[in-house]
Amino acid sequence: MSEAFDPDALRARYRAERDKRLRAEGNAQYRPMTGTLARFRADPGVDPAPRVPLTDHVDAVIVGGGFSGLLAGVRLREAGLERIRIVETGADVGGTWYWNDYPGVQCDIESYIYLPLLEEVGYLPCEKYSHGPEIHAHCRTIAERWGLLDDAVFSTRVERMTWDDAAGHWIVGTDRGDAMTAKYVVPAIGPLSVPKLPGVPGIEDFRGVAFHTSRWDYSYTGGDTTGGLVNLHDQRVAVIGTGATSVQCIPHLGRWAEHLYVFQRTPSSVDVRGNAPTDPEWAASLPPGWQQERIDNFGTLVSGGFAEVDLVNDGWTDIIRRLTSLGMAELIAQGLGPEEIAARMEEIDFQKMEEIRARVDALVDDPATAEALKPWYRQFCKRPTFNDDYLPTFNRPNVTLVDTDGRGVERITERGVVAGGVEYEVDCIVFGTGFEVGTDYVARAGFDLVGRDGERLADKWGRQVATFHGLTSRGFPNCFFMGGVQSGVSPNFTELYNEQSLHLGYVVGEAERRGARTVEPTAEAEAAWVQVIRDSSGGREDFQEACTPGYYNNEGRPGEGPGWFGGNYGGGAPAFFRVLREWRAGGDLAGLDLG
Repeated sequence: MSEAFDPDALRARYRAERDKRLRAEGNAQYRPMTGTLARFRADPGVDPAPRVPLTDHVDAVIVGGGFSGLLAGVRLREAGLERIRIVETGADVGGTWYWNDYPGVQCDIESYIYLPLLEEVGYLPCEKYSHGPEIHAHCRTIAERWGLLDDAVFSTRVERMTWDDAAGHWIVGTDRGDAMTAKYVVPAIGPLSVPKLPGVPGIEDFRGVAFHTSRWDYSYTGGDTTGGLVNLHDQRVAVIGTGATSVQCIPHLGRWAEHLYVFQRTPSSVDVRGNAPTDPEWAASLPPGWQQERIDNFGTLVSGGFAEVDLVNDGWTDIIRRLTSLGMAELIAQGLGPEEIAARMEEIDFQKMEEIRARVDALVDDPATAEALKPWYRQFCKRPTFNDDYLPTFNRPNVTLVDTDGRGVERITERGVVAGGVEYEVDCIVFGTGFEVGTDYVARAGFDLVGRDGERLADKWGRQVATFHGLTSRGFPNCFFMGGVQSGVSPNFTELYNEQSLHLGYVVGEAERRGARTVEPTAEAEAAWVQVIRDSSGGREDFQEACTPGYYNNEGRPGEGPGWFGGNYGGGAPAFFRVLREWRAGGDLAGLDLG
């Protein structure tokens, strides 16, 4: 153990910082954007044109036009389906990358592994970490290449999907009066699709301009995703929240606002971004299959596996490289026990987070501000962030960090924000408060799903989230869930979406080839998979319980409620993908009931 820090002291500090942030309300501390707050969810600058309600029949309806929905569409097209309709609440495809167009928006996963189907479309991103407009353009490319815009409808919210057993299809109702039908439906809402607001009194009372980062108001700020927020030169702005989104937009707000107040409850871990343009010589040297090899390599490393080489070589894989340098693979081969492995992991984690905290001291001039910006928790308690401009922003004379010491904002008034008993008068409030994760799946989806014999998914999953391979649920024929429910989760979400979409395409393709009218899991297969999820999740609760509250650990209550995605496969994403591939290789659709 390094002499640079005292592990017992760090453990005590981590516990103390966690405890002061624990709240009895859990996820209930946040407010959904409904009722008087529905305006925060509106699509800024978009006034949907009237259209005639749709009552036609299509092969499949996909709810959501983000990467999970697009990949589902690609695989269904490859499986032979002709009429595939994406129904999207936004005015274009893109999902997260349509809604999140705030200044500085950028992916924190390497673009060469995050943007799917690069080889298939013949494209290589401009930089190691792509910015939002490039990612959104790639979504459009996929939609166009596979003809997914032909039947798509936008600015449309699905309200209800009902299974008609006699007809053997789903009836899909929307807020535009549609009553279309489809043989297959694919909810692809994504895990980070529903924005949320803090449960702070007085949000409705504020008389200035207020918006969520996923609904950025450029008509007020001026500029675009690259910055240039010229309209803020005489405006006092408050940002509530310091997570991944705020870390990216705060440098731009700090540059352009007359004064910026950053209200912080829990500081983020902010590591080096180190972005760089794509090297043309490297790009020209890539052999066929390079992207999948790179994706697999990253997935193995971030899941705690061993690889001879780290192809991505970034902040996500840094801890794994450190473990390798300590000969972890050899120690495991020699029979190193779980407790010894955990101790070694903790040691490396302490070292890494000490470096993160030292980086704050190196970049922030004021000692008190620097101290407040230091994260006191294990690295993967919260999603790490990577940015080279965020911390130096607090050296600007027009930027004030309002650290609430874990308590959060007290209330909002007509004129501003109150924290620590002090009212900060502002002209604008930007809510960088993230998205719903730990809430009920159906609540996040925003529509009613009614299966065979009138059973509602909300009722079934309210008792117990139950799927087979995270994709299908008994009583809901021809319905396939994308987005991570009871699946293997990786920081690189599109890896999961791609593997799920391949599984989806295979199942639907086989059902069509065999002339099946319906496909759903058997009760036995579903129960067995639920048990697999329960059994494989052991060993993580202690780590999550010790973490500072956040969406990774259900706001400090990891053992309560439906959990993140109703539980996930504890063996890690690569192991989960092997389960799917081996099942497909069997060729007998074991566990599925074809009607």
